[in-house]
Amino acid sequence: MTFDFSALFRAIPSLFWGATVTVRVTGLSIALGMVIGIIAGLARVWPNMALRGISSAYIELIRGTPLLVQIFIVYFGLPALGLNLDPFIAGVIAMGINSGAYIGEIVRGGIESVAKGQMEAARSLGLTYVQAMRHIILPQATNRILPAMGNEFIALLKDSSLVSTIAIAELTRTGQIIITRTFKSFEIWIGVAMFYFIMTYAISRIVKFSEKRLRYSE
Repeated sequence: MTFDFSALFRAIPSLFWGATVTVRVTGLSIALGMVIGIIAGLARVWPNMALRGISSAYIELIRGTPLLVQIFIVYFGLPALGLNLDPFIAGVIAMGINSGAYIGEIVRGGIESVAKGQMEAARSLGLTYVQAMRHIILPQATNRILPAMGNEFIALLKDSSLVSTIAIAELTRTGQIIITRTFKSFEIWIGVAMFYFIMTYAISRIVKFSEKRLRYSE
């Protein structure tokens, strides 16, 4: 058996384009997931029982079902309710909702890792709950949740390969298309893997740099 890595070199421009789509899907999903996750995480620790219950139900439901099923529900299920979404938008929404649940738990864990005495001291100084959360608790929690956030971003980027099932031409889907044309599966999948590695490594370095900056600013 011989390997023709020239096929991989010829495929690099197409794989690069697929990687840019992966970055776009992941970036938008992270942005949506951050918004949902911060709201869900804050709701998990808020004094209001109803908010805590709704947030807990959302997080448990999303974390307890596969991302692939969630993608299918958004893309194939919503049309039954009269809502037809573009595959790209459906993928971003499904991944954002999924990521929001995990980010919500990260935020909750970060907030609860701060000593309870910090909140009590802030309230005794006359700060409202919102003011104490904004100025005292969240700044301390941010330093603690950043590594976990980085891991979530990396996991989401790799999980973005699942949107290839709804015909989004991201990196994995692009690799599949190239293989059907060249029949060079080993070489092309090596290339796909290397692109994923480069992207995840870049994210990990950015997260580590951010951690150092935060430590220096303390």
